[in-house]
Amino acid sequence: MDLAPFPVAERAALVIESAAVGRRYHRLRLDAPDLSAASRPGQFFHLLCRDGGGNGPYLRRPMSIWRCGPDEALGFLFHVKGRGTAALAALRAGDRLSVVGPLGQGFALHPDWRRILILARGVGLATLAPLTDAAARLGIAVDCVLSARDPADLMAGEFAGQSGAAVTAVFDSDGSSDIAPVEKLLRARFDTSRPDAVFTCGSNRLFLLLQRLSAEYAIPGQIALEQQMGCGLGMCFCCVRPIRAPDGETVNLRVCAEGPVFDLQAALAW
Repeated sequence: MDLAPFPVAERAALVIESAAVGRRYHRLRLDAPDLSAASRPGQFFHLLCRDGGGNGPYLRRPMSIWRCGPDEALGFLFHVKGRGTAALAALRAGDRLSVVGPLGQGFALHPDWRRILILARGVGLATLAPLTDAAARLGIAVDCVLSARDPADLMAGEFAGQSGAAVTAVFDSDGSSDIAPVEKLLRARFDTSRPDAVFTCGSNRLFLLLQRLSAEYAIPGQIALEQQMGCGLGMCFCCVRPIRAPDGETVNLRVCAEGPVFDLQAALAW
């Protein structure tokens, strides 16, 4: 029996930039033009996190795509908080990184849309950042609400790039990121400049807020779910999450294969 070739394979990509971003984050850019061109916002890669001596975690780390496209270096932006991400942050230009991808189901943009709204917090910002470029290429205006602990943690430049997206920042440090003021902010946007769709990632409480408001205003939405993954290829079933099916039943789906992007109203709190 002939078997179809697996759609992705391991590659050793050249690191062309490795730089700290703020106090806790790091960005990597790779010279992999074919992989970057084949990638879609919302997809991810499985990265091998080894130090200079070849040591590191046994399992690869799933990493959402921060930058991609025909004319973009493949980019990742991540929070450095464990052995795996520390090994990635130790890479330098000229090193090679083993990558597998692009993997998963990405975001969908409709060419007839004129405006979208993005609600992001923390490293969810990296997952949603490619949407700003993709929307700009389609002539879709992007309204962004970014949530962070304080101004030092806000990465508005890394998020919007050259897309021209309008960014509103809310912070824990002054209370503007609390649910009540964010709800007031979103309601004002929905009433005055209603988006054609909404997108989110990075915070369970903000996800539930956006899910509730988008249902009330009948605005479609998408969410990228974050989940621990073993293989990243759909074989180990480590990343299964409950998802609401169109008939109202709850089904268990793999975030790495059927996701990471799901319909906003189908996603269930975790």
